This record gives sequence, structure tokens and C-alpha cells, in this order.
Amino acid sequence: QVQLVESGGGLVQPGGSLRLSCAASGSIFRLGTMGWHRQAPGKQRELVAGLTSGGTTTYADSVKGRFTISRDNAKNTVYLQMNSLKPEDTAVYYCNVVVYTNYVRFVDTWGLGTQVTVSS
Repeated sequence: QVQLVESGGGLVQPGGSLRLSCAASGSIFRLGTMGWHRQAPGKQRELVAGLTSGGTTTYADSVKGRFTISRDNAKNTVYLQMNSLKPEDTAVYYCNVVVYTNYVRFVDTWGLGTQVTVSS
């Protein structure tokens, strides 16, 4: 079984920064693509940033130049550095990781989410 634990959310003023972390634990052979999604009230969940095991990144247009995704494979952890935060970034942020439990079997795993609120 695999678990993801997110941390780092909170309340921040517009223009501020936050760093989200997501640590995977359990039966892990290796980690595949890792990413962050978010869901604001009344809106659909959307991809914010993704990072493949090969290092390829993907960002939503709305966060390009402000957010940076990174990973530490030794710690089984993915990070999201969020700078120049705007009120429209307010949402619950979810970590998503493709976890391989052996050479061929993988589990698409989601965290429980962490609240990010950008407000003055």
C-alpha cells in the first residue's frame, strides 16, 4: 500500500510564496510521473504542474513563471514552489504520483489535499 502526505499549505498574502511538499511512503519500487493538481470551490480539478521521471515538466499557463515543480527521488518527495501568489491561486492542492510497486505494476495515487489561501 502507498500513501502520500502533503504539507506546506496555508494562508499567504498576495505576492507571497509557499512551498508544498508531498512525501510518498509504503511499498515503492520506483516513482513515475509526479504532479500537483488543484481544485477551487465550484471549479473542476486542474493540473498545475507535472514532472516525469525523466525530468520533463509541464505547467498550466496560469502558473508558468511563478511555480516550480521539483522532486527528490531519494526522499520519495515532490515539491511545488509557488511564488508571486495571486488570489486566484486559492484552492485545495492535491499531490498525484504514479507509484511502481514492481517493474510493471503501478498505482495512480492521490494525496488528501492541502489548502492554499491567498488573501490580504
